[in-house]
Amino acid sequence: MSAAAPGSPESGGPAPAGAGAAGSDSRTGPRLLIIAVCQLMLVLDGTIVTVALPDIHEHLGFSPTSLSWVVNAYILAFGGLLLLGGRAGDILGRRRVLMAGIALFGLASLSGGLAGNEAWLLVSRALQGMGAAIASPTALSLITTNFREGRDRNQAFAGYAAASVSGSALGLILGGVLVSGASWRWVLLVNLPVAALLLIAVPRLIKESEPQPGRFDVAGAAASTGGLLAVVYGLIRTGDEGWSDGLALGSFAVGGVLLASFALIESRARQPITPLRLFRDRNRAGAYLLMLLTAAAMGGMFFFLTQYVQEVLGYSALRTGISFLPVTVAIVVAAQVSSGLMPRLGARPFMAGGAVLTTCGMLWLARLAEDSGYVTGILLPGLLLGLGIGAVYVPVALVAFLGVRPEESGAASGLLDTSQQGGSALGLSVMVTVFGSASRGAAGDLPADAGPGEQAGHLLVEGLHSAFTVGALFTACALVVVLAATRVRAADLQAATPPGGGA
Repeated sequence: MSAAAPGSPESGGPAPAGAGAAGSDSRTGPRLLIIAVCQLMLVLDGTIVTVALPDIHEHLGFSPTSLSWVVNAYILAFGGLLLLGGRAGDILGRRRVLMAGIALFGLASLSGGLAGNEAWLLVSRALQGMGAAIASPTALSLITTNFREGRDRNQAFAGYAAASVSGSALGLILGGVLVSGASWRWVLLVNLPVAALLLIAVPRLIKESEPQPGRFDVAGAAASTGGLLAVVYGLIRTGDEGWSDGLALGSFAVGGVLLASFALIESRARQPITPLRLFRDRNRAGAYLLMLLTAAAMGGMFFFLTQYVQEVLGYSALRTGISFLPVTVAIVVAAQVSSGLMPRLGARPFMAGGAVLTTCGMLWLARLAEDSGYVTGILLPGLLLGLGIGAVYVPVALVAFLGVRPEESGAASGLLDTSQQGGSALGLSVMVTVFGSASRGAAGDLPADAGPGEQAGHLLVEGLHSAFTVGALFTACALVVVLAATRVRAADLQAATPPGGGA
């Protein structure tokens, strides 16, 4: 894999810094707000329903096994269709595709909020995921056509990254508020006014990209979508049934064959849905892998900490969400600091430092005990994780776009979002499997007179030790990727070709 220099002919040709990009004007702030709110709405929906699951189970009669699909249907559609959504924006116009995704997401939210039975809600959640897969990568790629390369674009990436990684925690908070004060239906209906405001604001403030002429790569789209759906389903299945489950293994096999076919199709296609040259730049490929590994650790963190805070510390759903607020603040602060300092220091120090902080935070969480308090057990390691995650995400996004051709920035966005969603699903499934194995192994250590509450707390903590150790391995591997695969200097960021065209 060669390390093509940013702005090289292979990467799309050099251009003066900021050339053709949108200028820094009075609309920069509102544009950033629109893109950040859009991404926050999409990511938040992955967790906002979590605290509503008991009420959904009671009102719609879900079985215990099917209840998890209220979350999984969204994750499956979101993760499986990202490449398709990103490339559609390149070909049809990113603002147009973004609005279509927001509209579909809003209508599906309305449908889900009115659902009267299990099937109705699950179909609505899948449609929400489809809308998110269309909107998310186009929102990211629109940064390149609406913000001048340099400080403005760095801040835009920081806002997008902060929304992406803080949405999970904010979803728990908002879900707790809505379920406690209104009804489970409002965790879906709350999206309607947000989507409506976005549909009004986007055409007024966001500049359209120029649609790229050409035919849609139908074969590549079918192979990539089918392959990703199969792999994501397999990961979801392993989280529920373990890694020896026949259906999960079959899904992985089908996904592997389809993705291998996808690579072959793309290598021969005249206008591929995912140009394989995006992987030839070592820095960009390293950014995709770094995103995947960091998201893998994140995917399990909130899942397991939510259980610990509720079952061991005894917090309510609302208090649980609020307990993660400092982590969200740390993410936002680190994202803003890294975006401001990268032009002088480069991306590599922040990616490496963030990987170190997240590894330390995971190792700290691996020492959780039944008598750990909130401050020492959750808050302090959570702050380390928040600072580390915020420091990593902005430079990863910038590096992933270095030297990308204007007509391919949607495809690059889809790859980055796929790395995040796929990594999250991978991390959760692996950590759940390790957690279950460790918990079963610890059952024999319980005293004979242990009560049900003591048993549950002991098994949970023993499983968490192993799960968070695996999370630390993910982030340690991320550090290795930074040190071995990235060679981005501050000068590269300053001289990079703006991926966006004229606005």
